[in-house]
Amino acid sequence: MSLLAFFLFTLLVFSCSCCSAARFQGHKYIQRKTMLDLASKIGINYGRRGNNLPSPYQSINFIKSIKAGHVKLYDADPESLTLLSQTNLYVTITVPNHQITSLSSNQTTADEWVRTNILPYYPQTQIRFVLVGNEILSYNYGNVSANLVPAMRKIVNSLRLHGIHNIKVGTPLAMDSLRSSFPPSNGTFREEITGPVMLPLLKFLNGTNSYFFLNVHPYFRWSRNPMNTSLDFALFQGNSTYTDPQTGLVYRNLLDQMLDSVLFAMTKLGYPHMRLAISETGWPNFGDIDETGANILNAATYNRNLIKKMTASPPIGTPSRPGLPIPTFIFSLFNENQKSGSGTQRHWGILHPDGSPIYDIDFTGQKPLTGFNPLPKPTNNVPYKGQVWCVPVEGANETELEETLRMACAQSNTTCAALAPGRECYEPVSIYWHASYALSSYWAQFRNQSIQCFFNGLAHETTTNPGNDRCKFPSVTL
Repeated sequence: MSLLAFFLFTLLVFSCSCCSAARFQGHKYIQRKTMLDLASKIGINYGRRGNNLPSPYQSINFIKSIKAGHVKLYDADPESLTLLSQTNLYVTITVPNHQITSLSSNQTTADEWVRTNILPYYPQTQIRFVLVGNEILSYNYGNVSANLVPAMRKIVNSLRLHGIHNIKVGTPLAMDSLRSSFPPSNGTFREEITGPVMLPLLKFLNGTNSYFFLNVHPYFRWSRNPMNTSLDFALFQGNSTYTDPQTGLVYRNLLDQMLDSVLFAMTKLGYPHMRLAISETGWPNFGDIDETGANILNAATYNRNLIKKMTASPPIGTPSRPGLPIPTFIFSLFNENQKSGSGTQRHWGILHPDGSPIYDIDFTGQKPLTGFNPLPKPTNNVPYKGQVWCVPVEGANETELEETLRMACAQSNTTCAALAPGRECYEPVSIYWHASYALSSYWAQFRNQSIQCFFNGLAHETTTNPGNDRCKFPSVTL
């Protein structure tokens, strides 16, 4: 009898072990399938900082028409989330930077945020990621960085309370979170953030099986020194390669170099298998005169080749992590004319406000690269050398120009001295003429203090001298 009992017990233990192993393997299969599904659907960043953009209803229809698989919002806009419930799009929502501290300090506040921004829409709206903040380590937000992981943890607590397990929580960081990124094997996080932020963040992401989200823009890396790195290398073209001297890994494009530098940095902190997602990448379609390579052809080339790489089956990954599926969001749906900063900041879009393409793009990755219509050959792929002036845009509002003229002339006694009655630039007496001189003079005088030739959309740069023989306009020499 005891022999029979022992036999039955052994059989039961073996059966349970097999079931557990099968469940574990099944879970791993589902997890892998989910990763591949998320990575194979190229996403789009939908920003709304413009005064000429279409409604959320129109914008979401445009997103569907380009066959994007995932949309990332920079907030949790109720109208957009309601409209997205009627689509098959995966959705990412964002906690604004200014809300991080309050969420970190109080679980009730986090519960309320989830109750307001997720529960009314989920699961009909297929929310897959909640991103807490955006590039908070790149700016001076006071003590916000210390509150980042506690805020993320409280969002996860609230999701679990409601039985939600398939929404991952992360935070997008920029490449400036690294102290060193070249060669890729030298990738190291900045010392001042490693202990207080990066280690707790990586522990959290690893423990919740989430992703390390990265805003990565090869354009900025390339354009800082365009004569030292091949443009083709930045655009996934040509045959040039780079071999990391420490690892022997061979790189065929700039994006892989940048991604691997982050993967190496995480490995050095004890997280060699962290999943990676690209929350922003793209190429500007236009920029200021000194922003070399910002043009439509380069933008189209970068994004088309990016999509081919990221939708490949099986996944290509990177030289240090071959086969790694990487969910990717292209930046961005529209140009956003109310962003501050240099010209490229406002020109990353793939669509005009009416939904027509700035350039053709296939989010499925199925269209051959040779199947797109030719685009104009750019003229700014090498740095411009010469004089540049700052003048009002055509059709600039005269009242706003007059206010800007007063502002510029009030900053310094010398800025507008040539506009005084009887001086060389006084005539013709018009708001446009005086503003043209004042903007050029002010920009030339204060450009080294990060003043841009933009003035809330009233001005732009020109290589055409706006002055005359009598009145010499100040300029910037590049």
